Amino acid sequence: MTERFQLRIALLSAEYPPMPGGVGDYTHQLALALTAQGQRVHVLTAHDSRFTIHDLQHPDSTQVSEARLRAPAWGWGSWRAVIGALDAVRPDVLHIQYQTGAYGMHPAINFLPWRLRSLPASTSPALVATAHDLLPPYLFPKAGRLRDWVTRRLLADVDAAVVTNVEDLARLSAARVRRAELIPIGSNIAVAPPSGYDRDAWRARLGVGAGETLVAYFGLISRTKGLETLLDALELLPAQVRLLIVGGEAQAPQDRAHGEAVRRRIAGGPLRERVQITGHCAPDEVSAHLLAADMAALPFTDGASFRRGSLLAALAHGVPVITTAAPRPAAAEAPLPSPRLADGESALLVPPRDPRALAAAIERLTGDRALRERLGESGRRLAAQFSWETIAAQHIALYRDLLTARANLLRRPRNTA
Repeated sequence: MTERFQLRIALLSAEYPPMPGGVGDYTHQLALALTAQGQRVHVLTAHDSRFTIHDLQHPDSTQVSEARLRAPAWGWGSWRAVIGALDAVRPDVLHIQYQTGAYGMHPAINFLPWRLRSLPASTSPALVATAHDLLPPYLFPKAGRLRDWVTRRLLADVDAAVVTNVEDLARLSAARVRRAELIPIGSNIAVAPPSGYDRDAWRARLGVGAGETLVAYFGLISRTKGLETLLDALELLPAQVRLLIVGGEAQAPQDRAHGEAVRRRIAGGPLRERVQITGHCAPDEVSAHLLAADMAALPFTDGASFRRGSLLAALAHGVPVITTAAPRPAAAEAPLPSPRLADGESALLVPPRDPRALAAAIERLTGDRALRERLGESGRRLAAQFSWETIAAQHIALYRDLLTARANLLRRPRNTA
């Protein structure tokens, strides 16, 4: 360690500065929270085909590499750029923020810890990876099980694998990881609408009339978010129920195509007067939209999870939430050690891909103000358990534990017998 209390931490992220997708926002919030607790933090990323080092203590001193990365930016050539950045920053910890799609589905990031383990142990950083999802990378057609092995290889080669929810922790229980750690995410949208915000005026600006119900969907338009189910449900509801889609398309080609199909459906069908899409907007505008809504509908196809920043943002804003029940992982036999969404207490839960159940839940909330108020207050209390201050403290404790174990290992005398 460089000092007794201050650590030098490098966060490696493919989505920085923050861009649509969530991982960049997460990286930014974590970096700020770690810095606020006295740590020295750098964010390593690729921007405009050049490797970039952001110093959180000196935001104006961004370092940009002279060498241009060959396409793809996160291909095998990124290894040299990362090692060069580590030489410049000399961190105690390198923490990879991993999401398969963020790195262009290329497997180079999965083998980066293996490559870094060839560096001298006395100078290489402790290695941590947060798996924001466990989707396998693309390798080649019909790669099959090899893709899953590549994902597991990343988590097996780091000193600690961090997951953000109990469902993924259960999935890691069968993997050969050195250490698995559960550290949740927090909301990436503060409850901070624009100055002078007035809810009635904001609703009027959105064209929501008296007696109409505004349902908010927050997040990227992608296949796993269940937006098609929500549109199907909306068609079953009276015209007084309107939908505000707060967000735009995800960046992957298949998601862009999906987003275009969603827009065509809305523009060419009976919902065109009842649905608005904001596109990507500033955090204070997202906050204002959430506060203006009567409820939020987040019908994830794979079930709600606390790895979803959109869910935490809605809860933190006190918006009553309708979302989908998450299947219990087969590996989780004991009670799950985490705050949970309780149906009828902190949210209304419906089955995935069930527009009739979703429509019934929206109708129920529309007609029950007391239930809306109870769910909103319970959601605020639940979201308060995921503060960035607590999340940063958990990371610092993990980093120090890993570095202490490493120091003890390096001091251990070799057996020369």
